[in-house]
Amino acid sequence: MSSRVTRAVARLTAALGLTVAALAATVGPAGAAPQAMGQCTTSSGVVLAVDFSHWGGPVYRSCGTTPTTGYELLNQGGWATTGTGHDGPAFICRIGYSGHQGGKQYPTPQQDDCVLTPPASAYWSYWHANPGQNTWEYSQLGAMLYKPKPGSVDLWIFGGTNIEGTEGKPTVTPDQLRAHNTRPAGAPAPKDTRTAAPLPPDVNTGPRPENPPPADRTPPTAAPPAQGAAPPVPSTPASPASPSAQPAESASPSPSSSVSPPASPSPSTGKGAVAAQAPGPQVVEAAPAADAEHDTGSYLPAVATGALVLLIGAAAVFAAKRRRRTE
Repeated sequence: MSSRVTRAVARLTAALGLTVAALAATVGPAGAAPQAMGQCTTSSGVVLAVDFSHWGGPVYRSCGTTPTTGYELLNQGGWATTGTGHDGPAFICRIGYSGHQGGKQYPTPQQDDCVLTPPASAYWSYWHANPGQNTWEYSQLGAMLYKPKPGSVDLWIFGGTNIEGTEGKPTVTPDQLRAHNTRPAGAPAPKDTRTAAPLPPDVNTGPRPENPPPADRTPPTAAPPAQGAAPPVPSTPASPASPSAQPAESASPSPSSSVSPPASPSPSTGKGAVAAQAPGPQVVEAAPAADAEHDTGSYLPAVATGALVLLIGAAAVFAAKRRRRTE
């Protein structure tokens, strides 16, 4: 009886250990393949963009492979996220990039402890733009469930956005972020396999290139003057004092022929003024970087619980063996 109990406890302990290990592995971020920005095209890859302008930073954009999920894009190539204690890692509470401020995640712990669900006035909202679409769509799925389409754009912005996505829309357009190249950077251009149709045999195409007709390169000679003609008389320069001696074209342009300066912009019409660039956050490419440190608070409790279960199981096995010896 004691041996059966010992074996059962041992099997239970091993199963719990495997469960805890699997849980720790699945809770950690999945590994999508980060790419250089030039590898994304209008029909392949997906552009990830994160707007840090709320803290005075730029809008970073990077390229990831597909198929993948929005959560995987935010946890590869130097990107990292932190969930909330109430909702788990699926609810994105903080976002950081190792190439920006040393991987510091925003909002900071002083701004939000990420224990409870953030309010609708200050949280990371999720937006999509399908291939060829220049309008944003507020995500109706979480980052772990949404799978962006090849050639699309994913954008995360921080601030106040209602659940319908009608307030707090992004200030950048999808066309400012998406890839516009039709093939990956560095890829060879497709070869033209078309061949010219042969000409009919009776068409005259001229002399062969290797046997061109001879060209007469003798310079023409001037014809001799007719016999009895008077020699040409050189013209004498006109007197400077004579009014007729002025050249046909004056060195100083007349008022009628002078170039008028560009007209100044009219206050009413604004013609001639340079159009001011539309204000907006700066867009910066985020090259794949070393992975930033991930927040381990989401799975450490599970690991600690598993370790405690293992200790309890080992204690039960030891007690069963000791009881068998005393019997």
